[in-house]
Amino acid sequence: MKKIYLLLTAALLVLALFPPVQAEDLSQIRAILEKIDAQSRFEGTDFSAVLTLIIEDPEEGIEKMVVRQFRRDDGERYLLLIQEPVTQRGQGYLLEGDNLWFYDPSSRQFAHTSLKETFQDSDVRNADFSSTSWSSSYEVEGYYEGTLGSFDVHIIELKAVDDTVPFPYATLWVTKDTNLVLKVEEYSLTRRLMRSALFPKYAKVGEAVIPVQMVFLDELVEGKKTQVSLSEISVAKIPDHVFTKAYIERVNR
Repeated sequence: MKKIYLLLTAALLVLALFPPVQAEDLSQIRAILEKIDAQSRFEGTDFSAVLTLIIEDPEEGIEKMVVRQFRRDDGERYLLLIQEPVTQRGQGYLLEGDNLWFYDPSSRQFAHTSLKETFQDSDVRNADFSSTSWSSSYEVEGYYEGTLGSFDVHIIELKAVDDTVPFPYATLWVTKDTNLVLKVEEYSLTRRLMRSALFPKYAKVGEAVIPVQMVFLDELVEGKKTQVSLSEISVAKIPDHVFTKAYIERVNR
């Protein structure tokens, strides 16, 4: 009897945390996720920028990294070239659809890596450099309305539909009027909070609206975080040969 009571209590707790989403609400929420993805994509144009990462680690101290990014959402491609620090200058990442390659100029070798991996021991994941895929990679578990600071927001609980994303569970805080993601909390399979992300500043770039300031917080190590800011932003056409292994090798000669 006691076991049945505990099971019922656990079931009620789950329902309280993740109440069933009505069909009409689900349709509305999925439309919000689709808008988030659509407005962050560069359709019919390319994107490039210089990213400055300030990595704060309570044990390792503060490190600055500068990365030049080239991105083409048509075909899911991006190229990252590390410019600073000098010891890592020339290292690069090339995304070609589902394949992500890391290039080390010292060995002149390419190694296959994953979008789920951390970027250079920072709190950024390789997946953070590509366009978002909330609507296709996740299903809605719960939905609430609330506030974040002075903003009225949708609070959306998500569960991954496959294992291609870095975290299996996520919660989004999305502005009601503009569908901008202000905050994300990401969880492990056991629903332990692993990382939080804040997006305090957005900019309209071409037809897209993207965050130009981001803060990623390691929830497992107190005080560890990475701040990212974008500069030298452009939507000019990028030559096709930039998104190739040969280009990475050539710029390192």
